[in-house]
Amino acid sequence: MNSTEWLLRSVQSVSKGLKFKRNEVGAINLKSAEKTRPMAAVAPPMAEPVASPLLAAAAGPIAKNGRSTRERLKAVLKHKEEALSPRVLRRTLVELQSVVYSQVSEVEGGRRASNIATWYASATPEQRRDAWLLMSEQFAPNAEKVQAARDHYEASLGTPEEGQAEIRLRRAFVSPRTRLLQRFSAFPQGMRFLVDMRAELLPHLKTEKRLLALDSELENLFSTWFDVAFLELRRISWDSPASLIEKLIKYEAVHAIKSWADVKNRLDSDRRCYGFFHPHLPDEPLIFVEVALVDELAGAITPLLDELAAASDLGKATTAIFYSISSTQTGLRGVSFGDSLIKRVVETLRAEFPRLKVFSTLSPIPGFRPWLTKQAGVLIEQLSDKERQALGRALGLESATSAAFLAAAEKVQQLDEKSLVRRMLLHCAASYLGRQFDNGRPLDAVARFHLSNGARVERLNWAGDMSPKGLKQSYGLMVNYLYDLKRLDKYRGLMAQGKIPVSPKVEDLYI
Repeated sequence: MNSTEWLLRSVQSVSKGLKFKRNEVGAINLKSAEKTRPMAAVAPPMAEPVASPLLAAAAGPIAKNGRSTRERLKAVLKHKEEALSPRVLRRTLVELQSVVYSQVSEVEGGRRASNIATWYASATPEQRRDAWLLMSEQFAPNAEKVQAARDHYEASLGTPEEGQAEIRLRRAFVSPRTRLLQRFSAFPQGMRFLVDMRAELLPHLKTEKRLLALDSELENLFSTWFDVAFLELRRISWDSPASLIEKLIKYEAVHAIKSWADVKNRLDSDRRCYGFFHPHLPDEPLIFVEVALVDELAGAITPLLDELAAASDLGKATTAIFYSISSTQTGLRGVSFGDSLIKRVVETLRAEFPRLKVFSTLSPIPGFRPWLTKQAGVLIEQLSDKERQALGRALGLESATSAAFLAAAEKVQQLDEKSLVRRMLLHCAASYLGRQFDNGRPLDAVARFHLSNGARVERLNWAGDMSPKGLKQSYGLMVNYLYDLKRLDKYRGLMAQGKIPVSPKVEDLYI
């Protein structure tokens, strides 16, 4: 028998032995010895050799699209770009299905999920992607049940059966994927596993649409599991465990912490740092805010970060400046608790320091420079002829051009208070923050966050952050967003009407 004949006979033999059926969770499953023997005896998907972490890191880009898992589960041979062979893919599916069998308790389901997480930890990126695809494609809601429940609900509208029909429809939409992920959250490190898994798959969503269902399911579950009602607000101080302070250094996203002296300054007596913590991630702040207690509105970040400056007199502090807010978990993208953090911190500070009357941020304007680079010409055209000519003379031209203006803006350190270029930059920044929208929301990401929470654009600050990062983002400009506790609902109402709340001083800067 030659090799060709042997291969054909092998394929025919294996093909005859593969029969698929719908199992209790609506996914394709192999009817074979693997299905019938006790799950404790089913070999884990590690049966196929797994690359070492070093090799996994060097595995290169993950292949996108290709055959669906449905097609691969019915196949015998794998394609070149596929990580798991059809045989191992089927065994992996059996392992995933075993986690949600109706006969399995929550505890046993969590144990089985933990075993899969152990395999996942040493799997290559391509093998992990196959696991994602199985979760996304093979654990969807039962389409027939959903359709039947929808028809029943529509037919029951306005009748006494409407409530029961709605319950049936809601239950039909609960996918086996939901139960699977819930079982993963049952073992001690399960929540950490799911958050990290989502962080890993997020970059692939644009090119691999088949993963969108899994991502959406995770986001919906996280929105419930990480609801602020389940979060604990904790103060982080210099007396906190070193491991926790190290996390502040690691996750600080606004103003990088450069040394232990730097972080000690941020945790000094005239400062406060608070974070939200979840019971399943007890030593990991989900988000944290750094606050300076001072006697006036801060206009620059350098004095607040000065390690040699003396601590402020808390007896004279009237103003709380939120100068850094950092989220720490990429996998929780889309889960909003920043607004609740600010509210809880304000309540805590007011209880400790009754003299505090002003609650404001000192914030970067990260999108300003790239926006201005594209819009400078349009903004210059909006000036009157007299203003355009005056700006042109300041630039050494008869009339201002966008190229000359942007070139002059690069020398912000040399622009004095009377400079028309400086004045123009402030005009542009005010227009950017107060008038620019993206799909009905403020264009700038930081503005979007604070304004949606009920703040208003209070003041622009020249030379607020002259660090390389500050110059790169916004020519050194910073902004104060004011949280006026009596007007939060009013400002939210303005935002709902498509109007960005700004102070009169900022409004006067509009072009």
